Amino acid sequence: MPTVPRLLNWRFHFYSDEGREPPHIHVDTGDGECKFWLAPVRLARSQRVDGVELRRIESAVFEHEAFFLEKWHEFFGR
Repeated sequence: MPTVPRLLNWRFHFYSDEGREPPHIHVDTGDGECKFWLAPVRLARSQRVDGVELRRIESAVFEHEAFFLEKWHEFFGR
């Protein structure tokens, strides 16, 4: 499971067996996890992440969308 960056207390990562899905990023908060689809950015799911933190994470995903997409394509080769 490659970690892309860490921002604040969040770890942004991919699961290596999910290359058949559309580009997305997982975010581990320490207390919970969420998943965002990329291009366009939208929430796929969230577990144990409160609304305020979820909106902050979503903002970070929007800000780094191009970087996450680049890393997705590098890792999965498509």
